[in-house]
Amino acid sequence: MGETTGQRQTGYARWMTPFAHLEPLPRHLRHPAVRDLAWVLLSAPLLGDAPCRQRHPLAGSSWADEPERLAAWLHALDRDPAPLLAWLTRLTSRRLGLYYEHLWQFALQQAPGIELLAANLAIREGGRTLGELDILLRDHEGDHHLELAIKLYLGPQAGDSQDPAQWLGPGCHDRLGLKLAHLAGHQLPISAQPHSREALHGLGVAQVQAHLWLGGYLFYPWPGHAEPPVGAHPRHLRGRWLHRRDWPLGIGRWQPLARHSWLAPARVEAGSCWAPGQFEHWLKGLDEVAPAQLLVRLEEDHDGAWQEAERVFLVADSWPNLGG
Repeated sequence: MGETTGQRQTGYARWMTPFAHLEPLPRHLRHPAVRDLAWVLLSAPLLGDAPCRQRHPLAGSSWADEPERLAAWLHALDRDPAPLLAWLTRLTSRRLGLYYEHLWQFALQQAPGIELLAANLAIREGGRTLGELDILLRDHEGDHHLELAIKLYLGPQAGDSQDPAQWLGPGCHDRLGLKLAHLAGHQLPISAQPHSREALHGLGVAQVQAHLWLGGYLFYPWPGHAEPPVGAHPRHLRGRWLHRRDWPLGIGRWQPLARHSWLAPARVEAGSCWAPGQFEHWLKGLDEVAPAQLLVRLEEDHDGAWQEAERVFLVADSWPNLGG
């Protein structure tokens, strides 16, 4: 029997992008939660080179050997999303990061060749919680501790855009450089420290490999130009950002996305697509110091639905100096 697609991949490709040719798949699915799940599993990571080891959570699954099995599973879920929706009812928080983790947990429970040993495993010492391990899994390459994160960062209009410290979250409370430092210096090393041994041994784990998986988008200034931060993956997902004063009127069909819809490219049914006048009315009513708004430009597809063509963050004119 000949080698499968996954078996022919180089080690780097398998660890980082085992499903590269499936990246367009989310746009061909209809159910929002299934599109989000497919996006989580298939999109390229933000970084190709990080200060800590990265590994796709499904790299050791049979799906990585036969990606079409994963595609078939996602299409079946799109036809009948009940199992995914039942799983998501357990999620009581609207935080995007927890939704992202919950989607990963669902997939890892179903993935052939993977045993999900624990999720959000608390590490305690003397009654004090020192941290959590996002994911603990077992596959044919051993036992793995994975830290998962979904991030959206906006690049600088001036200065050294290749410096990860210059890339800000839309609320200005987070920086790519700080997040990477925290992951490398605190979150990933926890599983190798002595106070983790009891929790790991309780799950039959003697030795664990720690890895990061960081998904999301990088937004580039408009107008202006910024280079990607050092280490950015060549196929990282991207958008643009601009101040309110720079908004160009009368171009295309735009509408805002609710925060829980920030993952997969948007798909809007014909009856739910905003008319240009509806968007202009919304924009005029937006507070001058409103938080950053994620907007998508939509284009009609052959089925009459509207698909995302591009996304931008619209920020207050005072951004990032929101106190000014």
